[in-house]
Amino acid sequence: MKIADKEIEVRYAETDQMGVVYHANYLIWMEIGRTSLIESMGFRYSEMEDEGILAPVMDIQVSYKIPIRYGNKAIIKTWIEHYDGLRTHYAYEITNEVGQIAATGLSKHVCVRKENFRPVSVRKLFPAWHEACEKYKKKEPHSING
Repeated sequence: MKIADKEIEVRYAETDQMGVVYHANYLIWMEIGRTSLIESMGFRYSEMEDEGILAPVMDIQVSYKIPIRYGNKAIIKTWIEHYDGLRTHYAYEITNEVGQIAATGLSKHVCVRKENFRPVSVRKLFPAWHEACEKYKKKEPHSING
């Protein structure tokens, strides 16, 4: 399993009146982490988009644990939690600069054609991308029965 780390220096504009990072900014950080992971695998979203393929978010979840504040650093760890050739689930762990978990998350994506939003098979359209996702995804635990 490949994990990409991306460090973010918290900017004042990302905080709320309490001096805490505003909750919606974690979604942006997750996107930054996802892009960083994909680039570390040797790909870019723009390559898919040039082919008329998009990867919209189908579902997203975030659990907040402790606040991160202005002037702190956030480290976004991102990995592929699940990949089946059609759907990709990215998992996130956002920590502060001393390693305390501030938030965890999961985003679910499916690749679709830009013109009609119909799902497409990454396995068929982008075999190199597919191979990288298979290689770097979290390995499923083997069951006792098989």
